[in-house]
Amino acid sequence: MIGFTKRYDIKTLVYTEEHATMPHAIAREKKLKHWGRLQKIKLIEENNPEWKDLSHLLLEGLL
Repeated sequence: MIGFTKRYDIKTLVYTEEHATMPHAIAREKKLKHWGRLQKIKLIEENNPEWKDLSHLLLEGLL
């Protein structure tokens, strides 16, 4: 089985969330999975309107 990011050649992190516990993170991920594309785009644009790559924040430990 090939992963989503590899299948679609994803190279940019444009949205991330931090959660207190793994169960909270998993619940949120499951909720988002059922959202439509437009809802997900709205969520990204509310938090990152320029769609900047946020991966450097992970590498620097800021997320």
